Amino acid sequence: MELRVLTWNVHKCIGGIDRRYRPDRVIAIIDHYSPDLALLQEVDEGVARSSFHRQVDFLGEALGMRHRAYGPNVRVGLGQYGNAILSRWPLRDVHNHDLTLGPKKRRGALYARCRLRRGKRSRTVAIYNLHLGLAGFERKIQLRRLLGDFDHNVRTPIILGGDFNDVWGTLGRKLLAPAGFQRAGQLLHTYPAFLPVRPLDGIHVRGDIRVRHLARSRMRLAREASDHLPLVADLELTV
Repeated sequence: MELRVLTWNVHKCIGGIDRRYRPDRVIAIIDHYSPDLALLQEVDEGVARSSFHRQVDFLGEALGMRHRAYGPNVRVGLGQYGNAILSRWPLRDVHNHDLTLGPKKRRGALYARCRLRRGKRSRTVAIYNLHLGLAGFERKIQLRRLLGDFDHNVRTPIILGGDFNDVWGTLGRKLLAPAGFQRAGQLLHTYPAFLPVRPLDGIHVRGDIRVRHLARSRMRLAREASDHLPLVADLELTV
């Protein structure tokens, strides 16, 4: 059973260079890759800079992805922003894990279980969409905290993706690999979008799931739509 996963820090749908609010660019790019699951970070709700849109629904409706989850993390005036999951299959057991450390900016990992169906076959996948902190020590503590809460069987298919702020690309090797995770593909630079030099974003998998392919978007529009580039992984459930 195959599935495509996209992860992207959409920067509230505000361009990384022109600073314009253009959700049509984000919609066009996600639609081009036609993912089964889209893990999005920095998604606005009720904020003036993004026309007070509830972006998880605005984007989901435009893309025809009617199954959605949203985990707000940071307050902005009367609004907020956080992580969102858009799915072609139903999501359940949604929970927003608070990964905030002390006075640091609020961070979280949005969790959901997704029941995938292909013909007569079906399988449940655990999904984590996270946005980690800017400081190195902060990211390590946040990941350890999240992994410490895991109660999944080792064979349970798990997708862990998002904006790790992984400046040096070492979190996978140091923390996720010992926990049984495999990086989806090679380390790819995603930030800044116009000239990427840092591998801030990633997708990692564990359990009965295999990585078939990983790519960073090469679309010119993707270099304009946000300050990060999206990653797209083609995965296969092995049982």
